[in-house]
Amino acid sequence: MTKKRILIVEDHPIFRLGLTELINQEEDLEVCAGAEDVANAWQAIEAFSPDLVIADITLPRGDGIDLTKEISRRFKGRLPVVILSMHDAFLYAERALHAGARGYIMKEEAMEKVVSAVREVLAGKIYLNEQVKEHILTNLATHPESRDKSPLERLTDRELEVLRLLSQGLSSRDIARRLNLSIKTIGTYRERIKEKLNLKHSAELVRYAVHWARNDGESD
Repeated sequence: MTKKRILIVEDHPIFRLGLTELINQEEDLEVCAGAEDVANAWQAIEAFSPDLVIADITLPRGDGIDLTKEISRRFKGRLPVVILSMHDAFLYAERALHAGARGYIMKEEAMEKVVSAVREVLAGKIYLNEQVKEHILTNLATHPESRDKSPLERLTDRELEVLRLLSQGLSSRDIARRLNLSIKTIGTYRERIKEKLNLKHSAELVRYAVHWARNDGESD
């Protein structure tokens, strides 16, 4: 039997090891490599040609959503991605699917659900837990113009990423370096975020980011 190869992109080595041991217990699955950031993920993809990628949203030098978009662009659906995260699934799962992911697993349920999710996605299906699935289907059934989006839902993927990095205490210069963008561009994102969240000052923006991150499980 040819085993399906899984790449795990996760910066916490203990959690990555736990997932690896769990998956490797299956007769038809094996973890071919682990990566802690986007750069190492691409090296592993080239070296091991995995059949599926499990990627965390929060990575030290990059972002799981951006990685998913690029995998989707390059592989045209031939390399499925399952997003793994501590973040609010109601806010991130739909974004992950739009980016090209085929599944979304909360870390709190990963150890009992990851194998099922991997099997479903490898079979060509989409994996979401029932609550998230119902939330997304409800959104799809609601006319876009009449749907009352929360302020956070109105943020673009990049704006949400900037907000998340602000919550970690990073300056605009740090964020620009992390995202490979200009400081001016980060300043524009900050202004757009303040406008969408109805915040007047930079200090308000940072306080909001920190408060949101604490409630969103950003401490993972």
